[in-house]
Formats: sequence, C-alpha cells, structure tokens
Amino acid sequence: MNFDTFNFHPSIMAGVRELGYTTPTPIQSRAIPPIMQGRDVIGLAQTGTGKTAAFMLPILERLQSGPRGCIRALVISPTRELAEQTCEATNNLGRRVRLHSVSVYGGVNMNLQIQKLQRNPEVVAACPGRLIDHLWKGTIDLSKLEVLVIDEADRMFDMGFLPDIRNILRCILQKRQTLLFSATMPDDIQRLAREILHNPVTVQVDRALPAKTVSHYLYPVQQHLKTALLKEILNKIQTDSVLVFTRTKRRTERVAQQLVKAGYRVTSLQGDLPQSRRQAALAAFRNGSKKILVATDIAARGIDVLSISHVINYDMPESPDDYIHRIGRTGRVDKSGDALTFVTDDDADKIRTLEQLLKAPLARVKLQGFNYNKPAPDNRPRRLQRPRLVATRRATGKQLAVK
Repeated sequence: MNFDTFNFHPSIMAGVRELGYTTPTPIQSRAIPPIMQGRDVIGLAQTGTGKTAAFMLPILERLQSGPRGCIRALVISPTRELAEQTCEATNNLGRRVRLHSVSVYGGVNMNLQIQKLQRNPEVVAACPGRLIDHLWKGTIDLSKLEVLVIDEADRMFDMGFLPDIRNILRCILQKRQTLLFSATMPDDIQRLAREILHNPVTVQVDRALPAKTVSHYLYPVQQHLKTALLKEILNKIQTDSVLVFTRTKRRTERVAQQLVKAGYRVTSLQGDLPQSRRQAALAAFRNGSKKILVATDIAARGIDVLSISHVINYDMPESPDDYIHRIGRTGRVDKSGDALTFVTDDDADKIRTLEQLLKAPLARVKLQGFNYNKPAPDNRPRRLQRPRLVATRRATGKQLAVK
C-alpha cells in the first residue's frame, strides 16, 4: 500500500512526495479513509506513529476545494511545540495547494498573533488557553469551521485543559467533523468523546507500546551518582543525538549546566523558558548544532526529530504511559534506538508496573569501571564555632577573657 491508494489531489501528492513519504504508517492507512468520508474518528496511537499526517492529509484534501481566507480547520494541541509542529506539517503538505496555517499559544506577544490571523489562514493549530483569549477578544472567528481536531487528548487531560476544551466547544455552534486523537483513553476522555463525537469510527493501532526497534535498559544507581553516571555513559556510547529526561525544571537546568561544563554540546527545554529560547533549543537540537537535549516531559510529545539514537531517563517516569511517550522519541520510522533509565530503590514499584506492560523483564546494567559506592557529599551547613567566654579570676577581680 502506498499514498496513491488514497487518490489525493495532485497538489497534495506533490507535498507528500516532497516530504519523502512513501508507505503510510498503520494509523495513516486506517484513519485516512474514514476521515476522507467525513466520519468522526477516534484515533488511538502513540506519539511518533505519523498521526499528524493521518489527520492533516484528509483535511487538506477537503480544504483544497471550497472557500479560502477563513478558518475551516482547528487543531487543539496541549503544548506549544506540538502546535508549531502541526502548523509546520500543514504548511509543508499544503504548500502546493496554497493553504496555510497559523499557530496560536501563550507566552508570546498576542498582537503578533493577531496580525498573523488577519492574513486569514485556513488552518489554526492552537493551545487551549490562548485560543480562549482570542475567542474572548473576537480575534478568531470559528463561524466557518468545518473540521475540529483534538490532538493528544490524554495529555490535554493530564495538563488540566479539559474545562478549557469544553469552553471552546461552546463557541462552535455549527455542525462539523470532529477528530479525537489520543495515546490512551482515560474515563474523562471517553466521556468527552461520547459528548462531542457523532457515531465515531474508532481506529486503534495496537496498544500504546514502544516501537519494537527500541532496546530497553535499566541502570540501578543512587540518586547522588546520576550525573556522574550520565557523563560516563555519554563518554562510552556512540550517539547521533541524545534526549535526556528529568523530572523537574530545576533539575533540567542543573544537569544541562553540568554537562556544558564537562564540554558537551547541550541545550535544555523546560516550561519556564520564554518561547524564543524554547524554539532556539529545539532548532539547535534538530539541526545537530547541539547533540544533547535535557528536558522535562514537555519534550515527550511534539518533538519530531528522527535521528535521536538514545533516550536517557535521568529520572524514572511517573507512569508507564509517560515512559512510552518519552521512549517514542527514539526508534522512529524503523530506525533502531536505545532507552536507558536510571533507577533507584524508590522506583521498584514503577519498574514492576512497566515490566508488566512490556510483558518482559528489563535488563539491569552496571557500567564497568564506574564507582557505585562513592558516598553522597555532606551538604549539611557546618556550625560556626562560637568563641567560648571563660571566667578567670585576676588579682584585680573577676574578668571575662576570650579563649
């Protein structure tokens, strides 16, 4: 099966060929036909399976005929990076059709977004909070909307965006085609799907599991030795590029700084960075000028970099789903990849749950020559020795002398 099977408009097929697409991924081959038929669709697939093209290609096919200069498709995304990726994919695939899109998200100047919206795009990729801001200000008009996509719905739920999505849906009164894509289907997402989708087709690509091209390894280590172990591993392995996941924003910056001091080409990505720095970090990682990206789970979805050879979990993910999303950044498009996870004694329960999901024990690895017994540094503040006042008796009477 190839993309010619779908009978896309020649202008859309030109974009497909320019991007080097040849054989559809499973989610593309199963989701594109019902979407092209105008059906509501629930698409269940992990990140990195090609689902952006799975919904954008049939949307572009629909939009290539009909009115221009108004918003006809809206994609709601949980993160700025995913909104940008969707916008970029739309503009690349739709270049020959002369359809264009605009991304809308918080953390940047709203007036600049208004100027872009005044150019009348056909597609908007938006994060919920900033989209509501534009709807309240009247700078986005959804009255001509034909297709609504809720992308990464489970991630949206995890980030607390479900009330915002319901508020947005109240602003879309007309009949439209609705597509919901998610890696998992928690109860709240199932309820939302029942409320907003009409007689949907459910398309599921297996259970959300890491690609078979990924090898998994656990590295037992004490917390205070993680950075030293990370440096030692980076010295020993052959890598194209490495994505390192940490649990907190502060730890992301600390680990990145320590790797920079050690001479590595490193950048970092976490939610407190301004958008310009986030985009610069991603651009440097994509073009290879920075070989290592240290990031929070903000990078677990919406980063389309095909050459990531290793994902290193500096901190064990909170859940198996988080593990799957992180690991989905490597082993993509049939390339092999390695997933290395640092684990402490506190992670035992999470390891058992993960191995049950993967239906296999994960290899425990100890790095030869590494000192696993080095004690933790004593970072307790030392008490200052106060000078003792000692009473002495002189001939002239009682006097205090300092010893």
